[in-house]
Amino acid sequence: MLSVHRTRAILSAAALGLLAPQAHAQLTPTVLASFTGANGQTPLGSLIADASGNLYGTTYLGGSSQRGTAFELSPPAKGGTVWTETVLASFTGANGGYPWSSLIADAAGNLYGTTYSGGASNDGIVFELSPPASGSTTWGETVLAAFAGKDGANPLAGLLADASGNLYGTASQGGVAGCHCGTAFELSPPTGGGTAWTETVLASFTKAFGAAPSGGLLADKAGKLYGTTRKGGASRFGTVFKLVPPGTGKTAWTAASLTSFDGYTASLPIGGLIADKAGNFYGTTLAGGTTGSGAVFEVSPPTGKGGTWTQTILFTFTGPTGKSPHGNLIADANGNLYGTTAQGGANGLGTVYELSPPAGGGTTWTQTVLVSFNGTDGSYPSAALIADASGNLYGTTSAGGAAGKGTVYELVGAGFATRK
Repeated sequence: MLSVHRTRAILSAAALGLLAPQAHAQLTPTVLASFTGANGQTPLGSLIADASGNLYGTTYLGGSSQRGTAFELSPPAKGGTVWTETVLASFTGANGGYPWSSLIADAAGNLYGTTYSGGASNDGIVFELSPPASGSTTWGETVLAAFAGKDGANPLAGLLADASGNLYGTASQGGVAGCHCGTAFELSPPTGGGTAWTETVLASFTKAFGAAPSGGLLADKAGKLYGTTRKGGASRFGTVFKLVPPGTGKTAWTAASLTSFDGYTASLPIGGLIADKAGNFYGTTLAGGTTGSGAVFEVSPPTGKGGTWTQTILFTFTGPTGKSPHGNLIADANGNLYGTTAQGGANGLGTVYELSPPAGGGTTWTQTVLVSFNGTDGSYPSAALIADASGNLYGTTSAGGAAGKGTVYELVGAGFATRK
């Protein structure tokens, strides 16, 4: 059975229930850190947090070689107000370059992620960062796999890990299907005292099935993997797909497209999926809708054997309500969805929003813009949010802040429900 690897992270609530929506006034985010270049620039992935409230993430640019960083942000000491940032790794090319993705953590505090390029073939890598040994302050980095084209290239998404420590992910290009449409892969840890991880290509994507997966994978209790492709499918505007592990005596995974986006109501999903207890999936598309500003969608499983999955557009962005959502959604205990848009809002610099399910038998979801970024507090948020046990939200912006190179922010009072 697959699940997110046991982490020290405080992550999003993925189980949804459908209760009444709540209304919120616009809120003011608190900037916890502004990137300067030397300590990173342009964070595109979402954060994770450990049990002590330390935040971990990556920046696409900046650092000693301008190829990105991995960082830690530690909360103030008692009575203080200033968060402390530590650069855990600066990518140089040989050890990876330009990380787009989020990190995951194991129970020992090791961090795992991907970089878009770098490695032996410059097609990107999967890496591990290990906490400093006793008496040291330096984190260790290990390249677990370097992509070489046929097994994938240019991973954008973060990883998923199972209870045995196997890692699963997607590469946005490469593969053996002839179109360089991307792959889904598995990395298995060394056995028998070895040091080499074993990579297995689970699927090579095609234009017909779906191409260019950019979001992470999601697993159900049976070990099936689900995700999105931003291109390909029936109308060539992206898909939601399923990967089924091999049955007894077989080695090949089976791929199936659950739904294709039409390019009008929704198109180009970049983020991954979240799921509720009934097996419905929720996500966003970068474009589509009457103004081309993007949409929030639901994909529901068949009601009977042999039936088809149903795609429903829950909300269409207009510009003032947000534009170009990139990241995953998160959900609170009351079924409200929270996300970001990279553009739009009152200042055109992006938003944080809440989407509340219909009340009283209705069918219309209600959207509330919680934040319209103004540049000083950040701009162009591309990543998903995370929530702590108190319902405070945390995120990154890819630009803005004191140096114009991105921020980490906290949002208090958004109404994120941690329990019913």
